[in-house]
Amino acid sequence: MDNYIVSARKYRPSTFRSVIGQKALTTTLKNAIANNKLAHAYLFCGPRGVGKTTCARIFAKTINCLDLTPEGEACNQCESCKAFNEQRSYNIHELDAASNNSVDDIRSLVEQVRIPPQIGKYKVYIIDEVHMLSTGAFNAFLKTLEEPPKHAIFILATTEKYKILATILSRCQIYDFNRISVTDTVEHLQYVASHENVDVEPEALTVIAQKADGGMRDALSIFDQVVSFTGGNVTYNAVIENLNVLDYEYYFRLTDAFLAGNIPGSLLIFDEVLNKGFEGYHFITGLSSHFRDLLVCKDEATLVLLEVGAGIREKYKKQAQSCSIPVLYQSLEISNDAELNYRQSKNKRLLIELALIRLCRLSGNNPPSGGEKPTVEKVQAQSGTVAASPSISATPPIQNRPQAQTAVPSQPSISQPAVETKQPANPAPASHSRTRPSTISLKDAAQENRAQEPGTVKEKPAITDNAYTDEALIASWKEYANALPAERQQLKNTMASCIPQPLLKDLYEVIVLNQVQVNELNNEMAGILSFMYKSLSNNQFKITLREREYRENRKPFSKSEQFAMMQKKNPALSQLKDIFGLEIN
Repeated sequence: MDNYIVSARKYRPSTFRSVIGQKALTTTLKNAIANNKLAHAYLFCGPRGVGKTTCARIFAKTINCLDLTPEGEACNQCESCKAFNEQRSYNIHELDAASNNSVDDIRSLVEQVRIPPQIGKYKVYIIDEVHMLSTGAFNAFLKTLEEPPKHAIFILATTEKYKILATILSRCQIYDFNRISVTDTVEHLQYVASHENVDVEPEALTVIAQKADGGMRDALSIFDQVVSFTGGNVTYNAVIENLNVLDYEYYFRLTDAFLAGNIPGSLLIFDEVLNKGFEGYHFITGLSSHFRDLLVCKDEATLVLLEVGAGIREKYKKQAQSCSIPVLYQSLEISNDAELNYRQSKNKRLLIELALIRLCRLSGNNPPSGGEKPTVEKVQAQSGTVAASPSISATPPIQNRPQAQTAVPSQPSISQPAVETKQPANPAPASHSRTRPSTISLKDAAQENRAQEPGTVKEKPAITDNAYTDEALIASWKEYANALPAERQQLKNTMASCIPQPLLKDLYEVIVLNQVQVNELNNEMAGILSFMYKSLSNNQFKITLREREYRENRKPFSKSEQFAMMQKKNPALSQLKDIFGLEIN
């Protein structure tokens, strides 16, 4: 029975043309050979399994070929090529620096360099994993590397270029090898599968290529493993089962649950994933990648960044149509925060479940058109809160018309308001009346706030500029705060303690205690203003945020001053001082 050879060795490239994914480098090397402009030292660096040592061997074989082809490749017919193919060439020496990293090993190499080649023009020395050489070995190698004999060429290969001394780097031509793309890897795996008579599914090869992470050697090793597992019929389901890869279908189901606001369904899907033995960290990183892939599907220009099979690509394109870009932005932020905090969290499952709940709550960004909108009273009933402000008379909702966008600066100051509004052509009358506002949905205002960037008002509601009073504006502010749900108690307390105060006509100021409250109100200000504009039937007022300044710079009290202050509170201390004859210094 013939000895089995793994695909990584059996299909190892033997010519520059067969090297996968490194066309720029192979073209440069071929041109250098054709123009007889060979350097005395090269450094090939890059990730594992991308062809560094392979290219070094092909380069060494080609420069010694006695009869190059018109394409600049080795002929494989001359004595030098035959000796190389049969592994009996004395012109090519390979040294593994991981196990031969001492000064004596380098000195032995330097002595061999003096011997000229028997066949061909050059003796090539390939030093693999050169970063493993000791500092003494590097120093012993410097002189020979800088001024070698004319017949000697050194090719150094490494995966960690930053560990090599700068004096070594300055003596070499440096070639950086790239990771092999998923597309190139899939094409080469299809070529191998066709020669091995293996039936494969394109989606299965895509999963293998993604698992290999840009390394062709890893991809071929995984391919051999899956072929052994399936018996020659490589399917998508067999690959994800053998490689312990989470199926795309879970993420598609989860995204549908998020869009529907189905919190129990999303938690059950996550529990199903955990029961299959997958780690939570791999799940959340895969979810972030899923949102990223949905985002690139939103634009035809970025669709090329989606590295999946044709069947799964159509699923991504279909689901991306039901996801808005703001929702995807916020989803990426939530999943990325969960991924960053996963290692430090003590209750990792709860961390991910909270992230899933937050993702389901984003479904409120796209409420269905039509139907009855929830009012403030309904929101309060659902959250268990009771409004402290007077009841609002029920009147028909106010129609909207487009207005110019207004922005809220992220850092408010005294000179620059936190919210700027554009004055309309017809200013509001100067007199204020006690007109009561119409019924407004606070949930709609909060949803509009979460559907856009924090601190910006998406559009002003088109409202007739009815007169309002300072009391009505403050009541509207409190009404928004009282209707907030229980999980937003901190914002509710902030709004209850920081009430807008009138400065000028239609200009109000909110004084907060610290920068945390500034950021908290700034992020919510878009929803607050949207609600108050509708509640007061007026959009002419402005609200600024200002952090309270503490300018007291008192000196420490002396002992006599402290005693005088204590005497004011308790006059009996003066008698006690006289009785015992005490002196205060």
